[in-house]
Amino acid sequence: MRILSGIQPSGALHIGNYFGMMKPAVELQARGECYYFIADYHSMTSLTDPAERRRNVRDVAIDFLACGLDPKKSVFFRQSDLPEVTELTWIIGSLTPMGLLERAHSYKDKLAKGVAPGFGLFAYPVLMAADILIYDSNLVPVGKDQKQHIEMTRDIAIKFNQTYGETFVIPEPAIKEEVATVPGTDGEKMSKSYGNAIEIFGEEKAMRKRIMSIVMDSRTPQEPKPDADKNVVVRLLKLVAPPEVAAGLEARLRAGGLGYGDLKKAFFEHYWSYFAAARTRRAELVANPDFVEQVLRDGAARARAVAGQVLVRARRAAGLQD
Repeated sequence: MRILSGIQPSGALHIGNYFGMMKPAVELQARGECYYFIADYHSMTSLTDPAERRRNVRDVAIDFLACGLDPKKSVFFRQSDLPEVTELTWIIGSLTPMGLLERAHSYKDKLAKGVAPGFGLFAYPVLMAADILIYDSNLVPVGKDQKQHIEMTRDIAIKFNQTYGETFVIPEPAIKEEVATVPGTDGEKMSKSYGNAIEIFGEEKAMRKRIMSIVMDSRTPQEPKPDADKNVVVRLLKLVAPPEVAAGLEARLRAGGLGYGDLKKAFFEHYWSYFAAARTRRAELVANPDFVEQVLRDGAARARAVAGQVLVRARRAAGLQD
C-alpha cells in the first residue's frame, strides 16, 4: 500500500498540524510505503516572499524529521523538485469541470474571507490531485476539512480513466475522526492564518502566555460545568496528557472546584512535556543542515523514479507520446 500526504510551508507548524497530519503520517510508516512532501508549489497561493518560502521549507523539513518521520521508512521530498507534477496538473486539469472547482469548500471559504480569487487558488484541487495520482497513491491521510479534496481527486481520476482508459489508481482518504479538527485558542479550527495556533516548537514563555490567555466563560471555579467535554482546553489536553489524567481533570471541571487557570497550567505542562524529546531532536537537526538537505534530495530522486513512470503512462493514454 502506498501512502501519500503533503504539508504546506506557510509558517511555524502547530499542534493542529501535528495531530491532524504529522502524527498519523508517522504512525502510517509501519503500514505501507509512504511518500510525504513539502508543498511549496501550493504555498505560492498565499506566500510571495521567496526568502520566507525557502526558510519555511527548511523549518518544515526539520520539524517533521524531529517529530518522528524516518527517511529510511519514507520518501520525504520538496514538491517543487518534481516538475512532473506540474505537467500532470495540466493533463488532468484539461478534463476537470469548472463546476467541480467552484464547489471546493476551501475556495469558497477564502473568497468569503476576502481573498482575491486567482488561478492558483481556483486550480488548487487539480494540483493536489496531481500530487496524489502521480505516485499511484492508495491512501491519503487528511484532516476532516480536506476530505472533499480527496473526493475531487477521485472524480478527476475516474473521469480521466473513463476518457482515456485505465491510467490512475483511485485513492482513499484516511481520517482519524477524534483528531480530525484540532481547536485553536479561540475554539475555532487551529490555523496559522487565524492567529490561534499553539506551535509545536514555540518558545516556552510565549507558548505559556498564549495558553494562559485562552478565553473561558465567566463561570466561577465552584460552579459545575456539565459541558466540560466541549471546553477548548479539555479538548486540547486530551491530545497531550495520559487518558486517565485528562479524564480526571475533565471530571473535576464537570463537578466544580477546578479553576480555569489551573486547567490551563495543567495543559501547558503536559503539552511542554509531550514534545520534549522532539525539541532535543530538532536542536540536533538545526545543527546539521546538510543532512536535512540530503534527505530531501534523496527523497526527490526516489519520488521521481515513480512519478516519471506514471507521467509517461498518462501521456501515452492521452496521445501525447507513443
